Amino acid sequence: MGVVREAQWLVVGLGNPGRGYAQTRHNVGFLVVESLAAEGKARFAQEIFQAQAARVELAGVPIVLLKPQAFMNLSGSPVKGWLTVLRLSPERLVVVHDDLDLPLGQLRLTGGAGPGGHRGVASIQEALETKAFPRVRAGIGRPDEDEGAAERVLGEFRPEELPLVEQMVVRAAAAVRSLVGEGIPAAMARYNVRVTPEAGATP
Repeated sequence: MGVVREAQWLVVGLGNPGRGYAQTRHNVGFLVVESLAAEGKARFAQEIFQAQAARVELAGVPIVLLKPQAFMNLSGSPVKGWLTVLRLSPERLVVVHDDLDLPLGQLRLTGGAGPGGHRGVASIQEALETKAFPRVRAGIGRPDEDEGAAERVLGEFRPEELPLVEQMVVRAAAAVRSLVGEGIPAAMARYNVRVTPEAGATP
């Protein structure tokens, strides 16, 4: 358990393990925590509770980044295990995940909200028996007319969407830094705004 040292927050990116899912919309959460790990020059290693973990500092705050390696709808058990090991309350958990109800590229920070149909979030809330933890929701857009919800989340981003996705990942990583460094009200005020491709992605 190499990263189990003092940590003030657990930041979890949701996704599905395996190369076949790596570029899918459902794995946006993985992309965000990978971006934070790269920024902190940290690498993910296979740890306990079916999860890969890395330790970084964000705004001078020690953080454990987590990528659960159980499938999406089984995310609750790894998250609960790591909170227990780190001796953190759910209020010190940040979950980053994709959201069908937000336009592609838009972020929404929430605290204490229901899962909104997201099975990974539902699994975590069921395991922890609480909704009282902040989340960074990353918009992937509603399904097309001929596309189901499952097909949408498990499909890959189209090439023309990738620049906006990259901007969103940068902004989501910045939102996590703001949340752990300044608190959720300040982070919500800064990042719960509509961003268009023309507006860019200045954190």
